[in-house]
Amino acid sequence: MSASTAETAAPLDEIMLAMDVVDTLRHRQDLVTRELDETTREQQLIAKLREIYHQQGIEVPDHILKEGVEALAESRFVYTPPKPGLAASLARLYVSRGTWGRWAMATCLALIIGLGGYFFVYRPWQAAQAERARIELAEELPRRMDAIYQAIFEETKVQQASVQAEELVRRGKVAARGGDRAGAEAAIADLDGLLETLRMEYTLRVVNRPDTRSGFWTFPEINTEATNYYLVVEAIDPDGKSLSLPILNEENGETETVPVWGVRVPETVYNAVAADKQDDGIIQRNVVGRKEYGFLDVTYAVPVLGGAVTRW
Repeated sequence: MSASTAETAAPLDEIMLAMDVVDTLRHRQDLVTRELDETTREQQLIAKLREIYHQQGIEVPDHILKEGVEALAESRFVYTPPKPGLAASLARLYVSRGTWGRWAMATCLALIIGLGGYFFVYRPWQAAQAERARIELAEELPRRMDAIYQAIFEETKVQQASVQAEELVRRGKVAARGGDRAGAEAAIADLDGLLETLRMEYTLRVVNRPDTRSGFWTFPEINTEATNYYLVVEAIDPDGKSLSLPILNEENGETETVPVWGVRVPETVYNAVAADKQDDGIIQRNVVGRKEYGFLDVTYAVPVLGGAVTRW
């Protein structure tokens, strides 16, 4: 600092004294009002202030007292709140950042993580899933249909199975091209069922157990004057195991998977089986038909009338 600057700059103790003078005037508002609001000379107020400080044992130079009086008049050393506005609001917000800053930071971080997860994880995963579904419909499901059809074509011994398989493949591929996944999967399920039927081998025989009826007769609801005769049968595979098969009940039109069911036969067949059982309690001629590998239907050993029931 230069010498001239040092001479012009007010010492810190003088500034503090001037501020104390202003503070004294503020606390002695009655004195200020009486002296300043009247047309008295400034020297009278200075004299009063000198006396106040003298009583406190403090000697204040007159130029400091004069500066304090002028500072009060000019509102120096007085804090004036800023006027309401955007700048003031932003300043208050900045000053109080310690209160809301952590919550704001946590909120921003959660928002960033959420948006990042959505755009960089969920959206790519969703797009990959959509592409996977598209490829499956366009390529994988039709390829499975063709593979099952080829197996049916090679294993069937009847033209009917190939015709049914061709229609199922056509229907399934139309559904796949149209984006109908359920329709395509239903066609595949039907093809699987057709192939499973072709591969089945079993003997259809009359049930001959003490706890199960071997046959029964009923009066159909649509014609109570007629009588329907049924033999109770079961399917036994080459290993001697009983199979449960889907059977269409002619009385209610529903298909149920059951281990035993009734096959409608002519009265003469029913009576012949009944007589066979009454002879010695054993049905010697108990084979009703056979289902061979590569065929869809049972080859019956006795006359049947094409109907079946699952409940009686």
